[in-house]
Amino acid sequence: MDWGISLLGLLVGFLVGLTGVGGASLLTPVLVLVGINPTLAVGTDLFYNSVTKLFGTIQHLRQKTVEMRLVLYLAVGSIPGAVVSILALHQFESLYRHQEQIVRNALGMMLIVVAVMTIVKQLLDRNGKENRIQQKPVEQKKLLTIAIGFVLGFIVGLTSIGSGSLFAIALMYLYRISAARLVGTDIAHALLLVTAAGLLHASYGNVDFGLAFQLLIGSIPGVWVGSSLSAKVPAKPLRAVMASLILISGIKLL
Repeated sequence: MDWGISLLGLLVGFLVGLTGVGGASLLTPVLVLVGINPTLAVGTDLFYNSVTKLFGTIQHLRQKTVEMRLVLYLAVGSIPGAVVSILALHQFESLYRHQEQIVRNALGMMLIVVAVMTIVKQLLDRNGKENRIQQKPVEQKKLLTIAIGFVLGFIVGLTSIGSGSLFAIALMYLYRISAARLVGTDIAHALLLVTAAGLLHASYGNVDFGLAFQLLIGSIPGVWVGSSLSAKVPAKPLRAVMASLILISGIKLL
């Protein structure tokens, strides 16, 4: 038992609860920077995320804040997208030989994208005016939703990053959905995506279950404490600081 790993989980969970910044954007680069194999870090983070998302999904289902049609359409695209990215890394010899470098570079690029989008989201908060795409009913955007799911699922399968942040941004700007349902739908879909991707990574031996459980021991109370303090601490400056740290981590990984 390495209590340092649990303390890392506590810190990540606390920051996620306090700021809402995605756990994978914080945890995966830290694991890579302390010497964990990039592919193993991605697989372990996906498994870790599936457990944390399970608790959130149960709560949102109880509250009836999950838009099930959107979850289904996104999952129809995102799960095959994740499967394609993971299989490509293992089935093509040229990619398999360089998978550590590929995953490391993909991680770096995605961290920079997430950091920039987090900052932009802070500056351009939704003003309540709907765009043309938002005004269309969900059924008319079925193919668009599946396509978005596939592209973002591919990214999540490769890097473990974006199951929350990238999908949340897509939901915010492309669909007519309340804030509570946006969060619930995002978490419920993320549960399906990260569980499928995590299981596939586990089948290739890319999940360190001991490491994941040690992280969970710290992160579950960390999220609870951070969430309870979030109403008392100004979130915007904290998110800007976290986005800056994620940006620096992304640049270091490239």
